Amino acid sequence: TGLSAFFRLHLRRNKQERIFTHHKTIEKDMKRNLFIPLFFLCSCPLATLAQANEKTLTVEVSNPWNRAKSDEPVVIKLNELNAGFRIKSATVMDGNTEIPSQLDDLNGDRRADELAFVINLPAQGKKTLKINLSSEKSDKKYEPRVYAEMLVSDKKGKHVPVHSVTIPGNVNIYNQMHHHGPAFESELVAYRLYFDHKQTVDIYGKFNKGFEIKESQFYPTDEQLARGFGDDVLRVSGSCGVGALKGWNGKKAMHIEPVSTLTESIIAYGPVRTIAEIKVTDWKYQGSELNMTTRYTLYAGHRDLQIEAFFEEPLKNEIFCTGVQDIKGSVSYSDHKGLIGCWGTDWPVNDTVKYAKETVGLATCIPQKYVVAEVKDKPNYLYTLTAKGDNYFSYHTTFTSMKETFGYKTPEAWFAYIREWKEGLEHPIVVTIKQ
Repeated sequence: TGLSAFFRLHLRRNKQERIFTHHKTIEKDMKRNLFIPLFFLCSCPLATLAQANEKTLTVEVSNPWNRAKSDEPVVIKLNELNAGFRIKSATVMDGNTEIPSQLDDLNGDRRADELAFVINLPAQGKKTLKINLSSEKSDKKYEPRVYAEMLVSDKKGKHVPVHSVTIPGNVNIYNQMHHHGPAFESELVAYRLYFDHKQTVDIYGKFNKGFEIKESQFYPTDEQLARGFGDDVLRVSGSCGVGALKGWNGKKAMHIEPVSTLTESIIAYGPVRTIAEIKVTDWKYQGSELNMTTRYTLYAGHRDLQIEAFFEEPLKNEIFCTGVQDIKGSVSYSDHKGLIGCWGTDWPVNDTVKYAKETVGLATCIPQKYVVAEVKDKPNYLYTLTAKGDNYFSYHTTFTSMKETFGYKTPEAWFAYIREWKEGLEHPIVVTIKQ
């Protein structure tokens, strides 16, 4: 019995060893088989694993006007292209030359809505461009031609960058916002939007073309002024400044109040356009409660702002107004068809000892289809406007400072320029997409 027990134990051990050896063989085979696809997986380019989607378009851009256009904006709405994929980068080619461009998410859903760039076109000329859209992100960078910032000041005086700020309508953080709201610039001019019920558009004039706001933050030091920096050139007070949208009570312009919430945001930072927005909810106005977004777009190479007003619901009979400030002692010009301008000289701030008077030209141009009447109140030259049945209208505003080495020195020169400016706005380029 002891011998049989010995053999049973020996057989059991042999069986266990065979089972163990079998398992090790299987394990080696699995590792070997697994190594082969892993080897190929690691050695293959990533693009073969997740192939980028691409789409190439031919776009014809033509200028039917009898004058050349410089830095003319081209905007392509991506939802009209039916790309079939999420567009994360784009390349715009004029022959062998790449045109700087940008993709902008306008509604905050983290998906690009528009492709934008600027282009030069001769009188009655055209260009054929190739645009490649891709689902792959790109890390290429273009030389910026615009700049934007919005800063909140903390208790220690440090300025903290923010993209968007929302406050209740009865709260005032005007003095907590450095330069009082979003500020943005092109090479020619700079603007800021007041973060309060006035929502005034204020201006910063330059001696020379270039960028200054990042360094001066709208308030240049004595050292920067000595180096030739520009400065605030208009004391806007309670006016509409240059092109600020206002309410109208039949006699004078009204601020945007009361509202439930006020939001100011920077939507796009460049390189070819910057976009800032002011959004209000439940604006109690002329028997309505309006949810309104006012969008301000500044393009590279431009001194003028495109201003668009969006409403959540179609407008009824609401009447608004906009125009330009009546600078003390100014002379004005109007074509009585939506174009209003002025030229005047005044102190830009209350400090009349340190600062000198500034001379500026202002102008606002409203498409005639929106114009109700030309009106005047104490601080402003205005037009009233409406867009009954629509939930959108747009117009443009612009300015010059006489300190500009590249600008206009007389009211006659300024008024001649704004007439030409309006004519250019009325002769837009034509963009034809050939997919």
